[in-house]
Parts: sequence; structure tokens; C-alpha cells
Amino acid sequence: MLAGDRTSDWLGIEVQEVSDGHAVITMMLRPEMLNGFGIAHGGMIFSLADTAFAMACNPARSSPDTVTVAAGADINFLGQGVAGSLLTAVADRRQQAGRSGIYDVQVHQRLADGSTDVIAEFRGRSRTVRRP
Repeated sequence: MLAGDRTSDWLGIEVQEVSDGHAVITMMLRPEMLNGFGIAHGGMIFSLADTAFAMACNPARSSPDTVTVAAGADINFLGQGVAGSLLTAVADRRQQAGRSGIYDVQVHQRLADGSTDVIAEFRGRSRTVRRP
């Protein structure tokens, strides 16, 4: 799925694990990903969470005739992302009913001193549709 994803490539996203309904990915928070206050731009955190969501929705052995896309998503920012920290997004399916699903993604930050904290909670709503 990420082979043609130039945004995820630019973000430096690395896949740690993927299975049906679950994904773990990481991204180093670089200086150009910060906002005017010197903390992580919310769009960078959202993009990381959204990518983990997409990977959990689209396992490698899914149907070649369909894709699962976001029908909607919400995010709550709980902390400040610091340049140089490693961000990890962990996505898990919560419910699946027919072509619709609900996924939660937690974004953790690991600082240079080794400490970690949760900086965002994301909830995505998926819909499986015919491949374009």
C-alpha cells in the first residue's frame, strides 16, 4: 500500500507491524514538521495516525476488487510533539459491521531521554468501496 504513497515516504514513516485490523508505524519528528510555536504541526500527527488507520484497514490479503478508505476521523491532541522525538502510531480495529468499521489510533512520543507519553488519540471510521 505504501509503495506509491509519496506523502508517507516524505514523512519518513516506517512500518513496524501490520495484521488484519492492527498496525504499528513510526516517524521521526523533524524540524520542518513543526508549527510556528516550535511544536509538532497537528497535520503531521494526524497524517501519521491516518496512515496507521489505513494500514490496519487494508491488510495485504484483502480483496483485489476493493479498498477501505476513511469515511471520517477525529483527533484529540493530548500533548506537544517535540522535534527529534520518535512518534509511534498504534492502530486497532474496534468494530466491523459489513463494509463499515471503527478504528482507534494512539500516538506515542519517545523522547531522547527514553521517556514516552501519549500525545494524541485518533478515531477513524472506515468504509470498504470498489477499487477505482
